[in-house]
Parts: sequence; structure tokens; C-alpha cells
Amino acid sequence: MPDPSILTIGNFDGVHAGHASLIARARHLAANRHPGARVVALAFDPSPVTILNPQRVPARLSTFAQRYRWLTALGASDVVQLIPTPDLLSLTADEFVARARDRFNAVGWVAGPDFRFGKGRGGTMDTIRAALGQPASVEQAPAVDRALSDHTVVRASSTVIRTLVAAGRVHDAWSLLGRPYQIEGVVVRGDRRGRSIGFPTANIETTQLLPAHGVYSAIAEVVPITSQPADSIARLGLVDAATLRVPAAVNVGARPTFPNAPPTLEAHLILPDPPASIDRDGTIPAWSPIPALRGIEYGWGIRLSFIAHLRDQVRFPALSALVEQLRRDVDRARDSVAMATNGDANMLARGWNLPTLDPVVPR
Repeated sequence: MPDPSILTIGNFDGVHAGHASLIARARHLAANRHPGARVVALAFDPSPVTILNPQRVPARLSTFAQRYRWLTALGASDVVQLIPTPDLLSLTADEFVARARDRFNAVGWVAGPDFRFGKGRGGTMDTIRAALGQPASVEQAPAVDRALSDHTVVRASSTVIRTLVAAGRVHDAWSLLGRPYQIEGVVVRGDRRGRSIGFPTANIETTQLLPAHGVYSAIAEVVPITSQPADSIARLGLVDAATLRVPAAVNVGARPTFPNAPPTLEAHLILPDPPASIDRDGTIPAWSPIPALRGIEYGWGIRLSFIAHLRDQVRFPALSALVEQLRRDVDRARDSVAMATNGDANMLARGWNLPTLDPVVPR
């Protein structure tokens, strides 16, 4: 038999304040009623909606790798990925609980408000209580409400967070998440236009939900990705955390000043010693964000933590006007990050419990 477990189940997309409440309650049960029990989060990924209703699949707030990192940081002993196969989704509620009980030696279960599960969503907390019996602990954690910047009070949920992010309200999303909204991805080749005007950008490929079109302040972290060799951390010089985390001005969406330019997610990393824009012979030089990456322009992982929305996108009458605005954007982004972190971007690792060198898993 495996060690006894306290289970909780869900999509856990974004791992917000409500999810943190589930883990906290499960930890309490493990510590006080079932000493030695493990806290195991069963996380559907991808969402069951991909099978049940493919036309209504919600945009991703997070990858499974992010969820694993955040849930274990909150205190889960393990995070098990549940892939929504037709066989799994066809289980009745009684069958599902029986499988989970036997596989994980479940002695407790914690769920959120309005929890339903199993085929036809027929399972309730009473179903779990009947299946686990005594002296198992089956509890429902209360909803978590948060006040937004417009003074409305909302329940922390992945659906609400998607609405806020899609509207560009990243600061309000932060309130529900308990940390800045994060996007992880891989840097790919763009049109290289930014470096030709003195503002080189990392063009980012990601599967996560993008904020509304506009310009944002963010904290950018250079991170290894799982497709790189095992020695990539040492090879790329990703050792000193202080060299990996810098403020960034991030553009999301179309670039109205440049006709026919495709929508993008691109980040200008605000470095102490920015690279030259164009060599004297007129060629555009290679660019990477830290000295150890010189010559490695693409294929490195990046993590953006969105701090604030700075402005909407506008079309500029001339390139010179755009350049002047980009200078202002950079200054505002730098100040915004300094205010959010009390001048210390390394607060990401300490105050927000985000490990520095966890790999990005492209999904």
C-alpha cells in the first residue's frame, strides 16, 4: 500500500488563491488528523473540455510544469497529471473515487465549493464520504474572495482570471493569483526590426493566454528549457540569479506603426549595458540578454511576470516618434518594476516563492 494521502482534484489552471486554500486545508488535515499523510493534487491537463466540448476549450493560464512548481511550493507532496482520456471521463463518480482511493490510499479529500465530478457530474462530497468511510476526513474549503482595483469583490477562479488577463488587467489578476501573471515560452526569430532602432526584443512563442494588446511592464527571467542539453545551465552561464532577472517593457499584439506586421509577444529586456543597435558597417549584430548568451540568439527559455499595463497601442506618424515613445516606455517599465519590488527584482524568488532555475516545458 502507498503512504496514506489527502487528495484534492481540479484543473488548477493558474494556481490561484482558491487553489492555495485547498492545499492549505489538505495540509492541515495531514498534520492534525492524519499524521504522516501526503497531500496529493490530481491535476487535469489538458482540460477535460478538450474531449467533452472541443469548441469551448478555455485558453491556458499555465502549463502543467508551472502548476507542478506552484502547487509543490504551496505544500503539495506530489502533483499527478490526469490526462482526460475517454476511458477516464466515462467513469461514474463511484468508480472514480474507488480508483483514487485504492491508488493513493486516500484517507481524506478536500474540494472547493460546488464540487462535482464523474460521468454527468454526478459525484458530490457525499459520494466521497460514502466511498472513503470512517475515519476519513472529507471537507469543503470555502471560496476565496478578493477586492479588485475598481473595488468590486470577486471570487478567485480561473475563469475570472482569464477575463481579467484578456482585458489587460494584469494587476487585478495578480490579486487573485497571489503573484504576477506569468507567461513562459521560447525565444524565436522575429523580423529583427527592434534591434535596428536600438530596442532589441525577444520574440516569444508560447501556448498561454496573452494579455490584451498593449504595452506592459514585466520582470523577465532567462531560464533553461527542457530541450536543451543537461549541461545547459553551466554552458549558458545561468548560475548567478542576479544576472537572470531584469525589468522588461513588453509589447503584446499588433505593431500599428509597421503595416502588415503579424501579432507578437515581444519583450525588451532593460539591461545595464544595452547592446549596440547597428554595427558601423550597417549590419544588425547578434543579440542575447546576458553576456553568457552572446551568439545564442534563439532557443533559450524566458519567463515574464506581468506587473502593470502601461499604455494602449497607437500608430505613430514617424519612426522617430515611435523611438521617443519607446524610450518613455522603458523608463516607465523600469520605474514600475522598482515600485512593485521595492527596487529589488529578486523579490520574485523570495517573496513570491518562485524558484529561479526550474525548466520551461514547451507545451
